[in-house]
Amino acid sequence: MKAPLSLHEGSFEYLLSQWGQRLSYPSDIVKINLRDTKFIDPFGMVGLIQFGRYLRLNGRNPFLLLPNSLDVLRYLDRMDFFKYVQNLFYLEPQDFTIEEKYLRRHHSDVLLEITSIENTDDVHIIVEKVRERAENILNIHLHYGPMEIDSFVVALSEICQNIPEHSKDMGFVGIQKYFYGKKLKKNVVKIAVMDLGIGIKESLSPKYASYASHWSDLTAIHLALFKGCSRYDDPGRGQGLTNVRKWVQKWNGKMVIRSGTAYTGLIPTWEFAPYKRSSLTFFPGTLVSLILPEKSL
Repeated sequence: MKAPLSLHEGSFEYLLSQWGQRLSYPSDIVKINLRDTKFIDPFGMVGLIQFGRYLRLNGRNPFLLLPNSLDVLRYLDRMDFFKYVQNLFYLEPQDFTIEEKYLRRHHSDVLLEITSIENTDDVHIIVEKVRERAENILNIHLHYGPMEIDSFVVALSEICQNIPEHSKDMGFVGIQKYFYGKKLKKNVVKIAVMDLGIGIKESLSPKYASYASHWSDLTAIHLALFKGCSRYDDPGRGQGLTNVRKWVQKWNGKMVIRSGTAYTGLIPTWEFAPYKRSSLTFFPGTLVSLILPEKSL
């Protein structure tokens, strides 16, 4: 399975489609080739970690052929990627070394290294760490004011909290600032949050499946994202993704949610991508991608 030159929320689908084509292969060895990959964003990194977990859960032996680019290796190391994949994949080469590692300066563009989420306490730790770094990145580079930074932190908390509350699995999150030169010529913050849990469709099925004319992953994602539907009956529950979607829309950002065999989301005018797709290769859990651009001065 050959990874694309740039691995992000759009091109990750290419990896999953390759997996779908080889599901019936008798070999338990699965190799993901990153040799020629020149860029991997937080979604790509978190996606690879969860892909490794998924392959392990399916009785496969996953191998990860590491990038030839030293800059990519340094970046992966800076984001704590190897902290997680070394226990999931057989890495090739095994004896690779990273010289001149990126320093972890306080003015770094990294809002949050790849971090695991297993319970509510993890969410609190993540939120506090992001809040500490938000002033430097969100205020200086994206020109967000105090109220917008507070909304950003609340949005992050809402998305991460869905994992211990709904997924029945652990998850991962990663956040970084980039300069989006080709499409926007602006700074953006990319957020990726994923789990391998029960997924949105199974979570909502007990309450909503019987009322839908066609119950599917796409329908379930739409209900969670645009209608505020939740598996719980408590007043106010289920508004998390809907509130995040409203904030992203206000900030002219991009939000995509993938679960099961479908994805849908909020696609801004500066992005060229379908806002929904179905009949995709099955992948468990929920994958969330947010891209928030800087404000115009």
